[in-house]
Amino acid sequence: MTELTEITVVNDHAVVNGGQARVAVDTATGLARRGYRVNFFAGMGPADPSLGEAGVNVVLLDQADLLTDTSRLRAAARGLWNGQAADKLRALLAKSDPRSAVVHCHGFAKSLSPAIGPVLTNSGVPLVFTMHESFLACPNGAFFDYQTKQQCFRKPLGFSCLSTNCDARALHHKAWRVARQALLRTAGGLPKNLRDIIYISESHLEVMRPYLPSGARLHHVPNPVDVAPAPPVDSSQNDIFLFVGRLSAEKGCVLFAEAAAAAGAKAVFVGEGPERDAIARANPGALITDWLSPEEVDSWIARARCLVFPSLWREPLGLVVLEAAARGVPTIAMRWGGPSETILDGVTGMLLDAADVGKLAAAIREMTPQRAASLGRAAYERYWSDPPTLAAHLDRLLAVYDCARNDRFPAEALKPDGLSGIL
Repeated sequence: MTELTEITVVNDHAVVNGGQARVAVDTATGLARRGYRVNFFAGMGPADPSLGEAGVNVVLLDQADLLTDTSRLRAAARGLWNGQAADKLRALLAKSDPRSAVVHCHGFAKSLSPAIGPVLTNSGVPLVFTMHESFLACPNGAFFDYQTKQQCFRKPLGFSCLSTNCDARALHHKAWRVARQALLRTAGGLPKNLRDIIYISESHLEVMRPYLPSGARLHHVPNPVDVAPAPPVDSSQNDIFLFVGRLSAEKGCVLFAEAAAAAGAKAVFVGEGPERDAIARANPGALITDWLSPEEVDSWIARARCLVFPSLWREPLGLVVLEAAARGVPTIAMRWGGPSETILDGVTGMLLDAADVGKLAAAIREMTPQRAASLGRAAYERYWSDPPTLAAHLDRLLAVYDCARNDRFPAEALKPDGLSGIL
């Protein structure tokens, strides 16, 4: 087969506003620096400066965020089926030679919509899809009931799902999400037409496996954490308990605010989102910084005694947990989702069995300077024994691209039934 020369990365955002966009941008720039011709297609900007610096061809629709569009009717229609996104992506992929190109989609639900599904699968260019969340199956993308603030185990679009208002906003918004999911499954052709799917943690694969197409190749490619080697932080000298991420209900940020207040701990929230006011009410003394640059986030990690990652939903991975470990800062997290795969309870951090204010407050109290130093050192040593670097991530991606282009299973891949793939 012709050598791979061109890669098109597709994502809702071109600016880094979370883990998904961080991975999409970092892999695009990394591949461009390796000499590949890289396109970055996104519905919303602005483009991260690193894309231009690496020579990536950025194609932006410059559309408004669905939540901030001044026309709610226009936003609702575009979220269901973004015809402009489909047309622009089709035109971009039409310029690619299927023999030497691949397209890699990271996300569609915040802007690009199900409309890009048939474009991706019918372009003739080999396609790889990374599951950063659960929008391929669940209407709200999280298997989370925002009304009860509990994990959801209902069958997507089943009777129990359709008859339950689990949306964070209103019942009519749940109806809109159901309509979008129905379009995704039918006209969008996803996930049924996907052939090569990347999962980032075993726990997320367990959640998604029942809804993935039979015969799809499943590739485990953990997200990269490209942190420069540095001496470990002396967390025993720090008194900040740190939260980094979107301030939304499923992230458990209000739970942490209440627990920190109960424990009398100094809490800092790095992020932005709809729960900002609720956090301020629950813990008036907490500091909320808004979104910060990666360098500024690293600065806060270096000042933290402990990272608190109280996600209520089954988070696929949690990049910031690894970023903290790389700096010698331990984490308190829940015993579910991807973070539980990267934390050794009582060795590199602490895992809680329940999302309970009292239990989290007790864990915060137990994170004394001496305990933090011990757990942080162990986290640091474990991380640097086999760091998930961007270089290693790109190597694995290229192997997945090779499988997609040659229509074959690698030895380490999984089929949806759990059996090992074959060469």
